[in-house]
Amino acid sequence: MNTFLITLAVVGIVIAAMAIGVMFGRKPIAGSCGGLGTLGQDCEFGCKKPCTKRQARISAASTEQSN
Repeated sequence: MNTFLITLAVVGIVIAAMAIGVMFGRKPIAGSCGGLGTLGQDCEFGCKKPCTKRQARISAASTEQSN
């Protein structure tokens, strides 16, 4: 029983430590600046024609950048 309580306390402390960033309102983890864009590819796996969902995201992003 002692082992369970110690384990529960350690897990609780770890979860609380991870939540500190959320409590202080820090921005979430973001991706790097690299990726396929640095290789000259516009979409994942080098596809020539993106799917409709991705095309909608690309269109939305381009209209936001132009504003």
